[in-house]
Amino acid sequence: MDLVMRMVSEWPVVIFSRTSCCMCHSIKSLFYELGVNPVIYELDEIPKGHEIEQSLLRRGRNPPAVFIGGEFVGGASKIISLHLEQSLQPMLINAGALLEEPDVG
Repeated sequence: MDLVMRMVSEWPVVIFSRTSCCMCHSIKSLFYELGVNPVIYELDEIPKGHEIEQSLLRRGRNPPAVFIGGEFVGGASKIISLHLEQSLQPMLINAGALLEEPDVG
């Protein structure tokens, strides 16, 4: 897990994904629509991808595994729930992945 922690500590938003996973695609699309440019590691394409995926799976973190601010947040259902609860954007702002929206008024 040390390799994973080093990978996620370098960027505000990191997604461990698989190219063939439809939920991974949906989560990546959500972040792009929010204006976030996450670092995405496609586990089926990168060197040591299998090793990294096994490390994540041992801790119950199936792709898409989303880390914000170096902390594991969750998979697809958790990210969608946070978005629907309007809790995702503040997390992204706090991590420096998204600029704070200016007050209009």
